[in-house]
Amino acid sequence: MPAGVKVLDPFSAPSVWEIIERFYLKYYNDLVPRTFLIGINPGRLGAGITGIPFTDPVRLRDVLHISNNLGNKAELSSKFIYEIINEIGSADVFFGSFYITSVSPLGFVKDGKNLNYYDNKDLEIALESNIIESMWEQINGIASNREVAFCLGQGKNYHYFDKLNKACGFFERIVPLPHPRWVMQYRLKSKNEFIEKYISELSDCLVKK
Repeated sequence: MPAGVKVLDPFSAPSVWEIIERFYLKYYNDLVPRTFLIGINPGRLGAGITGIPFTDPVRLRDVLHISNNLGNKAELSSKFIYEIINEIGSADVFFGSFYITSVSPLGFVKDGKNLNYYDNKDLEIALESNIIESMWEQINGIASNREVAFCLGQGKNYHYFDKLNKACGFFERIVPLPHPRWVMQYRLKSKNEFIEKYISELSDCLVKK
């Protein structure tokens, strides 16, 4: 790791593995193809604790009904995603159609704050082989919609992953969406408009049952 950068690795805790197992067995124990939603990397208040992308301990307990002792701090990105889930109908409907992950499976902090993989060029370069391996493992590990994937983040995350996708051929095309944290931090007054945008873009990928 570059100087001062620390890794967020919730997977080292047995209690978190139990939570992850419960989540994936509950929502992904079938062969229905999912469409990928791809964020940046786990944050220290969400997946960096729970091991489940865009899911903080509060949403894990109150919405998904998976008990945990991981605290009561909420994550802005998690709040937004679970509003999308509510609008779509339920966690069963959402996770039955979509698979949420991140470009980097591990999160990072520096000086006590979240660090995006692309904010440190040395970190970005060091991670690339791991990012490629992890993405293929996920695509091959679940039934996947390879026609389209959605990138959460229209700036650096999209430009990096779209370029990587063209080189590796993960998906036929990548569609960028505004990152949930950006919406909640900088466009909160227009949040409902962004929720409508998400619903509009994702609606064609909902699995009909």
